[in-house]
Amino acid sequence: MRRAARVTMSLLADYNLPFAIAFGLLVLALVLQLIGLGDFDFGGDVGLDADAPDFDADAVEAPTAGFGGAVLTLLGLGRVPLMVWLVVFLLLFTLIGMSIQLFATDLTGSPLYAGLAALFSGGASLPATAVLVRPLGRLLPQDETSAVGLNSLVGRRGTITTGRAARGSPARTKVRDRHGHAHYVMLEPHENASVIHEGDEVLLVRREGQVFFGVPLAERKLAPMS
Repeated sequence: MRRAARVTMSLLADYNLPFAIAFGLLVLALVLQLIGLGDFDFGGDVGLDADAPDFDADAVEAPTAGFGGAVLTLLGLGRVPLMVWLVVFLLLFTLIGMSIQLFATDLTGSPLYAGLAALFSGGASLPATAVLVRPLGRLLPQDETSAVGLNSLVGRRGTITTGRAARGSPARTKVRDRHGHAHYVMLEPHENASVIHEGDEVLLVRREGQVFFGVPLAERKLAPMS
């Protein structure tokens, strides 16, 4: 009990400021999840750059090639939703950091500088998080961690959210995949002379690179998107 009280009190000390902040962010993330505000639309903003990664709303799909993709894979990103990964990391960062400071105090009589302790804790927390999320990812429902390819968005309905879509001048469009996750893509009209205005609903009919082409639902006489 005395050690638990000591840990609680020391969390508020200046030398534990990074870990107090991390613990506060952890509590905030859990509260947001409990009240249903934790599933933010982090849908990928797919622009004209063909090399831009496509981020799922709740999961990061680690690239399969390149140094960056290898790093993301090693960190365990893509195996669980991003919010889950962040919660695990913040928890480990706080626990490991507090343990480092307690050990340093017992060993030398004083804790480490806050920045140095945070550096050590971060270096240990990243691989520890990667190890923990691997089995955790297998326990979570598959549809919660599935990131979809861009081609699967063809044939789905979306809404122009920003700008006016004309040939050669794409507009930002929100479209949801089969899991209900939101993606933001750049869209041009399928017909050369067509113009699609902000707020119009569209049907995505094809894709070229990172640019989608669509037709207004009104032109196709389709029912409004539910």
